[in-house]
Amino acid sequence: MEFGILGLELSGKTTLFSLLTGHDPAAVHGKPGAHVGIAQVPDPRLDRLSALFAPRKHTPATVRFVDIPGIVKGGSASLNVPELRTMDGLAVVVRSFASDAVPHPEGDLGPARDLELVETELLLADLAVAESRLERLARDLARRKAPELETERDALERCHTALEAGTPLRRIGLTADERHVLKGFTFLTAKPMLVILNAGEGEAGDLAGAVERAGLAGVHAQPGVAASAVCASIEQEIARLAPEDQAAFLADLGLPDRALDRLLRAAYALLGLVSFFTAGEDECRAWSIPAGTTAVKAAGVIHSDFERGFIRAEIVPWQELLDAGSASRARTTWSRTAT
Repeated sequence: MEFGILGLELSGKTTLFSLLTGHDPAAVHGKPGAHVGIAQVPDPRLDRLSALFAPRKHTPATVRFVDIPGIVKGGSASLNVPELRTMDGLAVVVRSFASDAVPHPEGDLGPARDLELVETELLLADLAVAESRLERLARDLARRKAPELETERDALERCHTALEAGTPLRRIGLTADERHVLKGFTFLTAKPMLVILNAGEGEAGDLAGAVERAGLAGVHAQPGVAASAVCASIEQEIARLAPEDQAAFLADLGLPDRALDRLLRAAYALLGLVSFFTAGEDECRAWSIPAGTTAVKAAGVIHSDFERGFIRAEIVPWQELLDAGSASRARTTWSRTAT
């Protein structure tokens, strides 16, 4: 899974990137260009399976984050980052913390306004792509009539109409055929969007309420959009503590859990992903797959040969395996249940 992190300047998005990926903030802040980092997905289920099997390798699922330079109003050209268009989703950071030392570029706080500004720049970036391709298609179709070009033109014209009206493509209900035709354009407004409210320390004890107070509660009703909240600056300080101390500090501040856990859960839910595990003495590993994936397709995530030569799969809920204490005892339990 891959997410692009974007937001207005001074929104705290690079602090959030450091928090999620473990990068040294001093090594990231102020550096030009995009920053790339990997976050390991915490999963107590995988930890318990590793404790049972004591494998040589413990391999969590990972999420790749790309943090792009801060967006300025009218700066849709800054979104022309090739890696951003290949992301599975976008994480848009909006600011609701006040700071005299770090003034807001718009002069005052306005999370809902900031989200609209970012969305506008995404729309303009997509509109430029659509217009450029439609111009080329018009020239090509003037020379020769081709059904595949006409199909592409029709899909792009529908997108162009929506984008001109200020409607993100994730809202217009693209058909499967249209998504196939448009896949190569990697439109930004067609991607799922996780809105991350970067709240002030005073709101740490009620992050869900902070989203509502910021005027962002309605984003949950939009297709392909979800919202979560963090206090990036203070949660970054907590992340530097020893694991045994983090829980105490989180509790004292009223934070429900770590930002890493909170945001990755939201990202998985937004993309409709779940984890399955392979476990044994060699390796215990978590794999990310779309919810509802068949065993055959899940096998292909491990290796394409497993999907092509698939015969059958033995599976067991992770808790039942732990309760049984071993795969062999779990099989015995299954056979007794079957009889």
